[in-house]
Amino acid sequence: MGRYFFDVIADGELTTDEEGMILPDMASVRREVSLSLADLARDAVRREGCPRLAISVRNEDGPICEAVFQWGLETKH
Repeated sequence: MGRYFFDVIADGELTTDEEGMILPDMASVRREVSLSLADLARDAVRREGCPRLAISVRNEDGPICEAVFQWGLETKH
């Protein structure tokens, strides 16, 4: 078990997770960051903003992983 912090980067702005979440293992961390990023991406695409989102996961020792979503829309004539 460990405490993991999920910092969000949207539109180049960092929102730091001050509380964190206690999770049992890295599989749980990967699942949580994936679901969280999917939720953020769904909201961003609905409002047609924020073409790049990321969640950087860290513990008390430092960075663990980062999940990134990049969205683009190309229109044809």
